[in-house]
Amino acid sequence: MQIPRVSFEFFPPRSIEASFRLWDAVQRLAPFNPRFVSVTYGAGGTTRDLTHEAVSALIQKTSLPIAAHLTCVDATRRETLARVDTLAEAGVRDLVVLRGDAPDGGRFKPTDNGFESSIELVACLRQRSDLTLRVGAYPDTHPDATSPAQCIEHLKRKFDAGADEALTQFFFEPDHFLRFRDACAAAGISQPITPGILPIEHWNGAVAFAKRCGMTVPTWLSEAFTTAQRDGRERLLATAVCTELCSTLMDEGVEHLHFYTLNKAELTRDVCLALGVPQRADLQNVA
Repeated sequence: MQIPRVSFEFFPPRSIEASFRLWDAVQRLAPFNPRFVSVTYGAGGTTRDLTHEAVSALIQKTSLPIAAHLTCVDATRRETLARVDTLAEAGVRDLVVLRGDAPDGGRFKPTDNGFESSIELVACLRQRSDLTLRVGAYPDTHPDATSPAQCIEHLKRKFDAGADEALTQFFFEPDHFLRFRDACAAAGISQPITPGILPIEHWNGAVAFAKRCGMTVPTWLSEAFTTAQRDGRERLLATAVCTELCSTLMDEGVEHLHFYTLNKAELTRDVCLALGVPQRADLQNVA
């Protein structure tokens, strides 16, 4: 079983206290020598400026490869491409390109003179050879898709437009990803698809987010966390469940894992240690 390379996702802080939490998480996880770390947008692009500030700070204060999220929401084509130029000036050549969600939580509507989809945005950005473009993928069918097949076809179109890699939404059971990976291969997709891993810090929050995304919550897992919460063993169960999920994926040939950290390092760190992800001493102090 090959030890995987990892990457980590953070979100931009909105306060001084949140900034300290972000830097603490970065410092604790940096020794695992991530392939890259990404910084998200908020819903509806609401943290666009904060994202740029966080990205700039990470570039200035660390040697980590930084990826910035970029969406089609609430911006014209000119504004979106200007954002790309600004990020490039800061040293960012790695983008996670997403359609994004509407600011009000409703159905996405393109901005006047804006990009209509992530496919269109990827195709435009692909004209630049200096960018690495990652896109989203959904083992559990995206709420806007009518079928799993449509979801896979949409992903194929993103790859055909020039995407380099896909990062999946999180999932609760390994078979969700493995079946999706096999279906993508059968559809002619050969580019890498990296599973997104959510270490479950708070079960109720994970369930609420999963339901908003139209994901199925396994009964056995819900029962296990209910018992663990009652007995004060939620953290122990979360570590074991996430480690087992990743280990199964590794057994099936998965080489890369992308962790959604929620700016909290401890659980992600414990899982990486359990998986045997090596640490580099020269990256201990990066923030």
